Amino acid sequence: QVQLVESGGGLVQPGGTLRLSCLASGSAFNTHRVAWFRRPPGMQRELVAQIFADGSTGYEDLVKGRSTISRDSAKNALYLQMDSLKPEDTAVYYCYDYFDNSWGQGTQVTVSS
Repeated sequence: QVQLVESGGGLVQPGGTLRLSCLASGSAFNTHRVAWFRRPPGMQRELVAQIFADGSTGYEDLVKGRSTISRDSAKNALYLQMDSLKPEDTAVYYCYDYFDNSWGQGTQVTVSS
């Protein structure tokens, strides 16, 4: 089973930018449908963005136009670039591999002035 490790979270002011990274333990990750989810405080985990095996992408309305999901197959990595961050983007962000049903441990993003 693939192991996933997220990084890149932190405290950022409203309107700021963050780039989250997810490193996978194996190259098979690069052929899987993978995604970023988030869990806001006191709420259930929700889908943010996903990238399919063919490279196509999909975004949920809450982040559409402000976020970009991408992958680097040479590094077995998944990224989420988030711009124009809002306080409601505060959450723990997780990457997920649909094929292996694997989750990372999450990285905290806090948007606050």
